[in-house]
Amino acid sequence: MNIDGIPTRSLRAHPAQRCIDIIDQARLPHVLHWARVSTLDEAAHAIRAMQVRGAPLIGATAAYGLAIALNEQADDARLNAAVDLLWKTRPTAVNLHWALTRMSRLLSELPAEQRCAAAWAEAAAIAEEDVAQNAAIGQHGLGLLRQVTRRHGTTLNIMTHCNAGWLATVDGGTALAPVYAAYDAGLPVHVWVSETRPRNQGLLTAWELAQHGVPHTLIADNAAGILLQQGKVDAVIVGADRIASNGDAANKVGTYLKGLACADNGVPFYVAAPRSTVDFDLPGGQHIPIEERDGDEFRLVHGLDSRGVPSALHQLPAKEAVVNPAFDVTPARLITALITERGVCPASRDGLLGLYPEEAGV
Repeated sequence: MNIDGIPTRSLRAHPAQRCIDIIDQARLPHVLHWARVSTLDEAAHAIRAMQVRGAPLIGATAAYGLAIALNEQADDARLNAAVDLLWKTRPTAVNLHWALTRMSRLLSELPAEQRCAAAWAEAAAIAEEDVAQNAAIGQHGLGLLRQVTRRHGTTLNIMTHCNAGWLATVDGGTALAPVYAAYDAGLPVHVWVSETRPRNQGLLTAWELAQHGVPHTLIADNAAGILLQQGKVDAVIVGADRIASNGDAANKVGTYLKGLACADNGVPFYVAAPRSTVDFDLPGGQHIPIEERDGDEFRLVHGLDSRGVPSALHQLPAKEAVVNPAFDVTPARLITALITERGVCPASRDGLLGLYPEEAGV
């Protein structure tokens, strides 16, 4: 995707220097800052503190974090300790565990002296696969959006939630990949961007859409329902942090409410994600672990002060009791279809196995 017209990825690997650069997303949309990650602890912190976020990007960052961990020492003790540390950073995004499992399976079979180079190569492969998969998701989703456009015949109004664009992946995005494909194909498209409290990841969506030139409008989370009632939304597309084998999908908290509102108003509700986000080991969404974030994310409001300096203000007393779940689960019955790199399918086990028959034995 583009920043000021320049094609840019959310992660830059420097194998020769044994480090990576990431966009510190905790500082967006006010400041674009590239942060260098050159130690295992820095990689774990970047994931835990949401300097990088979005399931696919978390997975790619974890893969590179493991490669960084093996720079100086690559014996079994170091490998296992690094996997354990990274594994515990975020519980809901299954791409994290998928990437670490893939990496550790490969590396554990190699002698220690070969592991570092192999880790960097495999992390790069995971990153490149993510880019290719997102491009495929975009094209499959574009087919759906063309159908919606034919029915409505005017500007295509898409609503999304959280940020599932290129900032949440290595490049291209998941939920926004079809939007970018539609825009680049010349379809008249407009995006309703919900703010996504309390972390306001919708502001990241607005920032990246603006960078690419896609028309969009920010809305308060609670405005989504009335826009759907008024017929101002043609489709909702969201990403996912984990999809159970029956099609239930965990995404940023507030997604479930949009799914309910779509069902009540006859608006299609799509979930876009690659295979690495599907957890065939989980029979249903009730088994997906829901991350509980620190309450200060809710108590504090971040922005720029009157001098244009980033700052935080208390919107609640410091001791106010709060609950801050990071995700919720939208049941498969509310999902019109899943959009993956292999195509579009119903949100069901049969639908997923139709695209991924190799998982039938899981």
